[in-house]
Amino acid sequence: MAAFSFDPAAAVAHLRAADPALARIIDDNGPFAMELKKARSVFAALAEAIVYQQLSNKAAATIFGRLCSHFPRGPAGLTAERLLVLSDARIRSAGISRPKLKSLRDLARRSVAGEVPTLAAARRMTDAEIVERLIAVHGIGRWSAEMFLMFRLGRPDVLPIDDYSLRKAYATAFAKRALPSPAALEKAGQKWRPYRTVASWYLWQTLDKAGAD
Repeated sequence: MAAFSFDPAAAVAHLRAADPALARIIDDNGPFAMELKKARSVFAALAEAIVYQQLSNKAAATIFGRLCSHFPRGPAGLTAERLLVLSDARIRSAGISRPKLKSLRDLARRSVAGEVPTLAAARRMTDAEIVERLIAVHGIGRWSAEMFLMFRLGRPDVLPIDDYSLRKAYATAFAKRALPSPAALEKAGQKWRPYRTVASWYLWQTLDKAGAD
């Protein structure tokens, strides 16, 4: 399991002190249990993210597995260099759409050219620097870059304001009549700095809990 770049206990304590309303949400949802997904490389993580876009997890996992079956050692063998030499037909045979093929090709080319940072380099970069580099890839938007920061690198202060589920969670948790605009959510989240990742996770839990009730 990948490790966070911050102390989760300190983050929760900070949020409790900074926002009494969020403290009640924390109490309702228990200990911070967000799990990070280990990344073999930035390229591999983004390739998987591209495949998963707009698909159910089950369908995406099947397609990603088919794609990785073309490489030695399966997912562990997925590299930019190997993807570049794989024919379009073989990539498409895994169930990859033409737009996603274009994105994967661009990601691979940029990775080989050094435009996509290595994991070691990414860990030394700021969140803004990483987002700027990643959104240059065709098919990778700000949301995908933010998910990489949160769930792959474990960065502490990411607030994905364009995420519909987070906006819905905020409205539900704080009894708002309408979804907040991205700008309104950005403003509301200022009190959660520098641990907006943790605040986001707790807000998402309110949706999971509501769905289970």
